[in-house]
Amino acid sequence: MRRVIIAGTGSGCGKTTVTCAVMEALCRRGMKLSSFKCGPDYIDPMFHEKIIGTYSHNLDSFFCDENTVKYLLYENGINSDISVIEGVMGFYDGVNGKGSALSVAEITDTPVILVVDCKGMSNSLGAVVKGFLTYRTPNNICGIIFNRLPEKLVSCAKKICAELNTVYFGYMPSHKCTIESRHLGLVTADEISDIKEKIKFLGELAEKDILLDKIINYSERPFPKFTEINIEKMFENPPVVAVARDRAFCFLYKDNVSLLEKIGCRIKYFSPLYDERVPEDADGLILCGGYPELYLERLSENISMCESVKSLVNVGIPVIAECGGFMYLHKYIENNNETYQMTDVFESSVYRTDRLQRFGYITLESESDSLLFKKGDKITAHEFHYWESTDCGKSLTAVKHDGRSWECCRCSESMYAGFPHIYFYSDIRMAERFAVACAEYGGKKWTE
Repeated sequence: MRRVIIAGTGSGCGKTTVTCAVMEALCRRGMKLSSFKCGPDYIDPMFHEKIIGTYSHNLDSFFCDENTVKYLLYENGINSDISVIEGVMGFYDGVNGKGSALSVAEITDTPVILVVDCKGMSNSLGAVVKGFLTYRTPNNICGIIFNRLPEKLVSCAKKICAELNTVYFGYMPSHKCTIESRHLGLVTADEISDIKEKIKFLGELAEKDILLDKIINYSERPFPKFTEINIEKMFENPPVVAVARDRAFCFLYKDNVSLLEKIGCRIKYFSPLYDERVPEDADGLILCGGYPELYLERLSENISMCESVKSLVNVGIPVIAECGGFMYLHKYIENNNETYQMTDVFESSVYRTDRLQRFGYITLESESDSLLFKKGDKITAHEFHYWESTDCGKSLTAVKHDGRSWECCRCSESMYAGFPHIYFYSDIRMAERFAVACAEYGGKKWTE
């Protein structure tokens, strides 16, 4: 099974740009691609999807055990000609050995191509390359792509690779075509008006200056053994799960949705921005994260949708509301000295801050039973937000790897709502409990 990780020396080195360039060039050759992102990120997979025309997936060794990581890569990549996996942060960056691109490479025995940002360097590139090759071994790094490399330094880059006994896979020249960002988070693919033209241009650069045949050759490697995860359908009559999906609510793990479908749920997407109400036959509700702060006026003006969500939550429909979805359940969102009314499920407000709040991986510990958790459960999760609530909830305890902890989330028999993002494959029982609650709410029959 062909597969390759395109990792980097750190955030901002050009991993996403190079990954998109390589994927576009391979697609132009008529190859069928599967794409993946190491770690919990939602945004980079959106760029991948613009290229391959189908869903991208996450591989996260903090969320999942080793067998599950291998299972997800195999299941979502086996029918493709090659799987391209984008790394996260710097190649070695993670939490106690988990969550890094290195850990995914080791677990899945995948060859790694390291992206090195060359801006402002010449011979010092050798020190960077040598450092990453030797910092920890084995590390699965098989070669280098040099990003933002002046053409006059190509011979220098080739010489460095030869001296350090690693493979030169080509370079990307300095150019103005980069993936944009904003002060409070990255720009999503749908927000870039000329995204197709930019990807086309990147593909042309890759075809010219990246050694694609060499990447394909090095990507061929036997797949490590794993145990398939057996998931059975649970219902005769599938419960309907209404899932928010539009530009305001776009942070959704495809594997969470597909797991619910495997269990036997039927997914119906709707738009809190433009639809009048939640689908009438909904037995459950998922309000995922995203950038609701960019569409506050429209969300506030869609009064019929706000009333629809509030009435369903109040009568006990099972609901998962993460980050942006959690914000939407508040009475108000305050931004730039303006106050916007939301669904008013919670008598509290959300306000903007100037820095990331509680960023990173956490473990959620439950002291009581609720929609997704049983007493004593410890579930891995992730937070990434600049916003804060006047009442974040006290149903769970979040614990960081460094020992810090705090209370968070609003949980009940019918609700999980909070800033932390959860991934169902970290504990499949969460998806099963949610699906059962949806079926019971809708009076649906189970399979015998």
